[in-house]
Amino acid sequence: MSDAQTQIPVTVLTGYLGAGKTTLLNRILSENHGKRYAVIVNEFGEIGIDNDLIVESDEEIYEMNNGCVCCTVRGDLIRVVEGLMKRPGRFDAIVVETTGLADPVPVAQTFFMDDDVRTKTKLDAVVALVDAKHLPLRLKDSKEAEDQIAFADVVVLNKTDLVTPEELEKVEATVRAINPAAKIHRTQRSGVALDEVLDRGAFDLSRALENDPHFLEAHDHDHDHHDHDHDHHDHDGHDHHHDHASDIHDVTVKSVSLRGGEMDPKKFFPWIEKVTQMEGPNILRLKGIIALKGDEDRYVLQGVHMILEGDHQRAWKDGEKHESRLVFIGRDLDGDKLRKSFEACQAA
Repeated sequence: MSDAQTQIPVTVLTGYLGAGKTTLLNRILSENHGKRYAVIVNEFGEIGIDNDLIVESDEEIYEMNNGCVCCTVRGDLIRVVEGLMKRPGRFDAIVVETTGLADPVPVAQTFFMDDDVRTKTKLDAVVALVDAKHLPLRLKDSKEAEDQIAFADVVVLNKTDLVTPEELEKVEATVRAINPAAKIHRTQRSGVALDEVLDRGAFDLSRALENDPHFLEAHDHDHDHHDHDHDHHDHDGHDHHHDHASDIHDVTVKSVSLRGGEMDPKKFFPWIEKVTQMEGPNILRLKGIIALKGDEDRYVLQGVHMILEGDHQRAWKDGEKHESRLVFIGRDLDGDKLRKSFEACQAA
């Protein structure tokens, strides 16, 4: 247990140039928040930090007068993280900024794959900064903008002062269509409370629900019709769901939300392994809480592409309904096939 306590949480920050990442990072590096954060950026120059705030620098690491440090990734992320770990004193968290166009997935995977990094750090959450005014254009131009949203645990919808209330509703609906499970904060000038973006525990299986009531919940409002007559409702529901966003942009990422009863572990585990191996490249994120037949504990699952993690979380509470819920967010997912094969894993 002890290494979980000593692991430093890592937040991956994504978003286009101009979405407000620099403003947010400058706040972390200059505000008097009493925490010691390490910020890893791609190009120090882009942040344009006020030199008066820098206490000292060695190589690529700059120490700020609020105790935080900023350093540049040149080359290998793992090497930079290891360099930070060698510094005296403990960081409260590490923030890794990805460049505007970068796909956040490989950055996130680094923190799963490298054993050395894994013992010292843990992926905490992926935060996407979105420019409310320019998002519709970004989505037209690029798949990356959509992936960043689909992959995020938290979306900071920034620059809301530049759009009308109607435009804002529409943009938020688009974000929801791409990622129904993310927590959305509306902000101006990146004015989100830092504790809303740092230390969220989004990848922490034991905290998955306590910390984030939206984990799997966002779906229920949109997809209640799954519980009724499938074909008929599914059709209505989905068209309605997509129309909402499609005036802006044809969303290519979709989410598939599955619900069922208790699962037969002998069927469920081979099934989910097979799905992630075969569909892995198309699955951006997967989250689930599974009720296993004959198991007192809730089983929590998280996945990124082909990397799947699962763990017993806590006992089911008295009176809590033993149901299984699973959400896939990705491209080219066959919802009906997933639903049927998921339901076939239910215990007799």
